[in-house]
Amino acid sequence: MMGRRALQIATAALALVPILTGIITMLGVSDPLYAGSGVPALPVLDSNLRFFGGVWLGLGFALLWLVPRIESESVLFRVVWGAIFLGGIGRLLSMAMVGLPPLPFVGFTALEVIGAPLFVYWQQRVATDGRR
Repeated sequence: MMGRRALQIATAALALVPILTGIITMLGVSDPLYAGSGVPALPVLDSNLRFFGGVWLGLGFALLWLVPRIESESVLFRVVWGAIFLGGIGRLLSMAMVGLPPLPFVGFTALEVIGAPLFVYWQQRVATDGRR
């Protein structure tokens, strides 16, 4: 149930989230999420949103690239999920300092902070089982 194939499927499915949202975030303050909230079109904010959207998109492509050799790419798998975990820590800081975002973002935070270590553990188990 929690073997290689299941990890591949879960990773591919989750890779679509940063790919799709990364593309949308590359729209900067014109992103539907920000455009509807009246965020001002400040050059530094727009530039940072597009930059982080590109980084997020790249993480999604890295996850997708890992899928065929998921049991042998432990370092990259950990780096990608480590980056996602750190992003979740950033969201937690924002929640503590600024307030709660819309509910879906609270869910993303849970996936990033709780799910990331679980995915790293799952991949480690698959890699260990593959060496036996």
